[in-house]
Amino acid sequence: MSNVYILTSLFTHMIELKRIEDEQDLSTAFAIREKVFVQEQQVPREAEYDAHEPEASHYLATYGGVPCGAARWRVTDKGIKLERFAVLPEYRNKNVGAKVLQAVLADVQQAHAGSKIYLHAQLPAVNFYKRHGFATEGDMFTECAIQHYKMIYIG
Repeated sequence: MSNVYILTSLFTHMIELKRIEDEQDLSTAFAIREKVFVQEQQVPREAEYDAHEPEASHYLATYGGVPCGAARWRVTDKGIKLERFAVLPEYRNKNVGAKVLQAVLADVQQAHAGSKIYLHAQLPAVNFYKRHGFATEGDMFTECAIQHYKMIYIG
């Protein structure tokens, strides 16, 4: 399994996504998550970083060589959970989130073919995930004072 993806965007820059394998890249991904979740969305720092960090597979996205996005996935007793998708505000609407999601899904499907894939989508992101093959399941709920829906990947 390759750990670097070169993904062209609709723009002139390149989007690169790599599976994190060193502490420097992990620190960079954590800094992106800090800006998006803790600073922008006011998620408590202790809720953002959890005991699952060591077991999760982490990713770092760059746009034109600049780190701008992060994501992770992990195995749970309910399937494969996609988590912590974050794109810095100035890189949103540049296809970064879509390319990150597509590459992470491809990795998960290769490593865990046939497994249930799910996530907890913030309310403003529900339509984004629907466009990429997810469907809501159950009622809306609140995590860290943010409304979410559980979403299942249906392809």
